Amino acid sequence: MHDLVIRGGTVVDGTGAPARTADVAISDGRITEVGRVDGPTQRQIDADGALVTPGFVDIHTHYDGQATWDPLLSPSCWHGVTTVVMGNCGVGFAPVAADRHDWLIGLMEGVEDIPGAALSEGIRWGWESFGEYLDAIEAHPHVVDIGAQVPHGAVRAYVMGERGAANEPATAADIEAMAAIVRDGLRAGALGFSTSRTLAHRAIDGEPVPGTFAAEDELFGIGAVLGELGTGVFELAPAGALGEDLAAPEREVDWMRRLSAAVGRPVTYALLQNNSDPELWRRQLDLTARAAAEGVAVRPQVHARTVSILLGFQTFHPFNFTAAWGETGVGLLPWEEQVRRIASDPDLRARLVTEVSAMADDPIIQGFMHPDRIYLLGDPPNYEPGAADSVSGLAAADGTDRWSKLLELMLADGGGELLNSPVANYSHGNLDAVRDMLLHPTSAFGLGDGGAHAGQTCDASSTTFLLTHWARDRDEGRLPVELAVHKTTQATATLYGLGDRGVLAPGFVGDVNVIDFERLALHRPRKVADLPGGASRLVQGADGYVHTIKGGTVTFDEGAHTGAEPGTLLRGAR
Repeated sequence: MHDLVIRGGTVVDGTGAPARTADVAISDGRITEVGRVDGPTQRQIDADGALVTPGFVDIHTHYDGQATWDPLLSPSCWHGVTTVVMGNCGVGFAPVAADRHDWLIGLMEGVEDIPGAALSEGIRWGWESFGEYLDAIEAHPHVVDIGAQVPHGAVRAYVMGERGAANEPATAADIEAMAAIVRDGLRAGALGFSTSRTLAHRAIDGEPVPGTFAAEDELFGIGAVLGELGTGVFELAPAGALGEDLAAPEREVDWMRRLSAAVGRPVTYALLQNNSDPELWRRQLDLTARAAAEGVAVRPQVHARTVSILLGFQTFHPFNFTAAWGETGVGLLPWEEQVRRIASDPDLRARLVTEVSAMADDPIIQGFMHPDRIYLLGDPPNYEPGAADSVSGLAAADGTDRWSKLLELMLADGGGELLNSPVANYSHGNLDAVRDMLLHPTSAFGLGDGGAHAGQTCDASSTTFLLTHWARDRDEGRLPVELAVHKTTQATATLYGLGDRGVLAPGFVGDVNVIDFERLALHRPRKVADLPGGASRLVQGADGYVHTIKGGTVTFDEGAHTGAEPGTLLRGAR
């Protein structure tokens, strides 16, 4: 008697092998057969005409706080994700001294744009060590499986106090103490260690993340623990990731290569195309390819689309900076009332346009909010727009002023429209660089930042985008669906030592998506106030996930949660 049989679907098994029509049987949480499955079953799902894939393994999330109160870990769970890895970029909530709770919240708020008020309201502290934090996560029910990494920022502040928070150099005793904490964390079940070295990552007080300027003796001293125990991944946001230091990225890859070679463990880092040197990513990939040829595992994590800030009434926009925004009181209203007020007051619209036009040379507007470089997102959202989709392009087509056009677009759909401001991965006005990064044999799919950047964007949906845009919709250069699925299943799972998932084959964990591929679609992000204390965030849903199954238990039917919470804490590699 099988617990569940998924019958007649197009099985894309996660390995990259050609799709085939097959049944998938699951019993006791594990896949037992793939092929023609006979015999009785407690439940049967007709998957004729649907894709059947492994559950997606998202290795780059920031649910470290949310996991203490939210069993779903939305929005990732709405996009076929059945396993998440958190604790990335050197930020997290353990270890922690009793008087440093607020400081760690400020660090996470500054780096990952998660409302501090929500973290303060939602987190119920009851731990000090990293192992105790894992115990606390394990005590909460969840829909997905959760893995965690030991974050450098928390470790450094715990060991060094204010010296660590201020990025003072670590002594030999400091390094030994930090290594001991990481060792204990790995023994308790951490999947790795993470750090951040980019100046773009700062705490809410403006200070760089602890560890940003860590010397090699500190990085190698901590990294040696992974080699000693023979487990764990070393993850980082490298210096120069967003083009803030063009000489840094190649130096970073050099020490990563030497570290991985020394400890025999994978090092994985964020790789983006930046606007200052649009071809730098190619040189970084060449260096990682050379490392791979030497048997050294340096693995860039790459995104599926633009790294963007979304502009609009639900988030923020250039009109926020005008005198009229404050003097008229419109800026004090909820965003829906802002829309109604501006839409009904032509004099206010004219003043806003006049004032923002005079500010066109402001560095913030030039950098992130100029009509020449922001694009209509639309619904369904378009993440690879052309020049004609820019605000200026749309204004030229209409023969209107670009700033007036911007305000008109923002007011559309009751103020729900959003504009896409790409800050990375769009230097040449397309996603060709992203395609090359995804295709590179050393790359890993990641950087969706689930749970983070709550008021700026929503990229936890990137798993869905990988399938819709890259494997189905793009006019040229589409990726095979088998490769797209592999990149977010077996490839991500094996990087983090999770060898029991990401493949539809007997013995693997019974995590499965049943997807109506033709109907699969993203919705435009929207603002909701569902965080603790009523704090807001952007979320993004999808259509087309017929069923998501975690360990043989159906958790979502047509996007609706079934109420099941079969997820577990993952302790260590397997």
